[in-house]
Amino acid sequence: VQLQASGGGLVQAGGSLRLSCAASGRTFSSYVMAWFRQAPGKEREFVAWISRAGVNADYADSVKGRFTISRDNAKNTVYLQLNNLKPEDTADYYCAADTRPYYRPGIYSSDYNVWGQGTQVTVSS
Repeated sequence: VQLQASGGGLVQAGGSLRLSCAASGRTFSSYVMAWFRQAPGKEREFVAWISRAGVNADYADSVKGRFTISRDNAKNTVYLQLNNLKPEDTADYYCAADTRPYYRPGIYSSDYNVWGQGTQVTVSS
């Protein structure tokens, strides 16, 4: 499985972006998917996860009400809609997959076994 993230960029505070993460393989619908982010000088942190069928999702408190994770299993793609962006949202954003069957979604990096490259989001004040 390979993950390819895209959609990052430079945006003003209050603006929006949509990140995409395309996955290879034919069993995308069996993966829990997540987004993490890492700001300069900080540790990688959880942003959101979405269940295999896309029915359930969870978010970090810092992004609740502003970010939305979604997926299109027909397109092997997971999305992260970022609204009302703040300068503190500036980070490299990474998509991740848990390809292990039956495991419950998690909020730790160790809960995911496949990672994409980061896409940079910069929010100016």
